[in-house]
Amino acid sequence: MTEKNLLELLRGYKSDKISETEVLARLKNFSSDAVENFGFASIDHGRELRQGFPEVVYAPGKTKEQLKIIFKNLYDRSAGNLIASRATREQFDFLHAEIPDAIFDETARMIYVDRDKTLTRDADKKILIMTAGTSDIPVAEEARLTAYLWGNVVSTCYDCGVAGIHRLFAHMDEIVSANVIIVVAGMEGALASVVGGLTSRPVIAVPTGVGYGASFGGLAALLAMLNSCAAGVSVVNIDNGFGAGVLAAKINRVR
Repeated sequence: MTEKNLLELLRGYKSDKISETEVLARLKNFSSDAVENFGFASIDHGRELRQGFPEVVYAPGKTKEQLKIIFKNLYDRSAGNLIASRATREQFDFLHAEIPDAIFDETARMIYVDRDKTLTRDADKKILIMTAGTSDIPVAEEARLTAYLWGNVVSTCYDCGVAGIHRLFAHMDEIVSANVIIVVAGMEGALASVVGGLTSRPVIAVPTGVGYGASFGGLAALLAMLNSCAAGVSVVNIDNGFGAGVLAAKINRVR
């Protein structure tokens, strides 16, 4: 959408020739005009309007220069919070001089900017993140930080897996008070089914690659979660804490 198109749209609305609903619909569908092409990347500046969050950058496979250009461009042309997932300290150090607001979370492996002052975090729509073990925490922290940056209150219960199930029952107050629950587990992935049987809330299961050889890098946990007998358990990809955090945030928006 060019400046001329936008002015025409605003003038049409001002003169009552175009309805508020039509203005909103046209603004939400101007993605072809909101893509900026750098050759190595096409940045989608319309995503914030369509989805409620700017385009998220997946850092692996990108050079330091490419990541800096993409992230700086998003920073300059959007107003919301920003995320570069699975980033390294080296990538962060390279772009930090250009974007002093950027923060690096070593555990979550995420570069982010927390600047959206319009977000209202509703304590009655809390997202709870649980892990089976301590080794699952990096994936859980990716989910936690993602859900937080999307505008949610997030709490955590870590290392409460089924190998010592009494640890899980100690967190029943948090489980029953949550609006959405993310369960992060490797090994045999049993925690998601147990939690799913204890709550009426949506449960998002995240299999991790934690475990010995027969866990096949998280495949065993993934298959166990997909075959859960507990109703209301959905499953994202192996180690996909980001995807779980976004899904939980979107569920919260409509609940």
